Amino acid sequence: MNAPDSDADAARFGTYPMARPPDRLRWVDSSGIRLAVHEWGALDAPPLILVHGAFDFARTFDVFAPLLADAGYRVVSYDQRGHGDSEHAALYSWVADERDMLAVVDSTTRAPCIAVGHSKGGSLLVHTIQALPHRFTRFVSIDGLPFRSPHPDSAMHERKSMTADIITGWLDHQRGAGERIRRPGTLEELAQRRALMNPRLSHQWLCYLATRGARRDADGWRWKIDPVLRLGGFGPFRSRWMTDRLPGFPIPMLALFGTVSEPMGWDAKPDKLAPYFPDTTRVEVMQDTGHFIHIERPAETAALIRDFLRS
Repeated sequence: MNAPDSDADAARFGTYPMARPPDRLRWVDSSGIRLAVHEWGALDAPPLILVHGAFDFARTFDVFAPLLADAGYRVVSYDQRGHGDSEHAALYSWVADERDMLAVVDSTTRAPCIAVGHSKGGSLLVHTIQALPHRFTRFVSIDGLPFRSPHPDSAMHERKSMTADIITGWLDHQRGAGERIRRPGTLEELAQRRALMNPRLSHQWLCYLATRGARRDADGWRWKIDPVLRLGGFGPFRSRWMTDRLPGFPIPMLALFGTVSEPMGWDAKPDKLAPYFPDTTRVEVMQDTGHFIHIERPAETAALIRDFLRS
């Protein structure tokens, strides 16, 4: 391993075109877990909740969120438990993540609000909005609708996600969490590892991401994400919990899809989900775009969302 980056290297990777840090950082307690909440835009602007996906964190929105804030919204994102600057937890589960999200929403506004979610964040919002429709007005899914993913290691793998063997394996994995640490490296090395999951994103962006999502230790940089977490690790889950109820989805939805499969994606196709969508759903397909639509094409994504919210 190379020597840890110098301060000059960290400064060099710490900028990216159009990236803008949050205007505010605050903290929310959710059942004893301290969550980092990042905000862009004026405090008195209409709130818009922006929820990241698995293995991401709020600062992955540093280019995208300001585009929505500049359109007149108070964009509120947060690091999910075990991600970014939020605390690690003794337990990770789908329901715990939903409760965390609602704690952030309640700390932001008591009125119904707009919600935008990417990947796992979109799925969390779908499930929550179906249960509590009075808390939200409009919803945007950025490739956030699961549909029986073929990836064998994913929690979406319907045949295996809730078997005794899988649950036992996760408990065994959790048992050793106290002694597990992430492998250190330079910022460029962390970016190269991340590229295995984000092959379409530029090296420059991934290096910038590392400066925001990793911490610098004496022996190098480490991603802040809890070492106990791994792909598919958000608890027993069935995509049908949501898709079977989509025909009655209670608020207008904008569903954005890419066309290129990626390791971290749901691989959900709009034609497969079309029979489930109510008439209030607007579907947009971004050609030659992967799972991270808002990072590959931030301006176009923000423009589609602005138009949807105005319509």
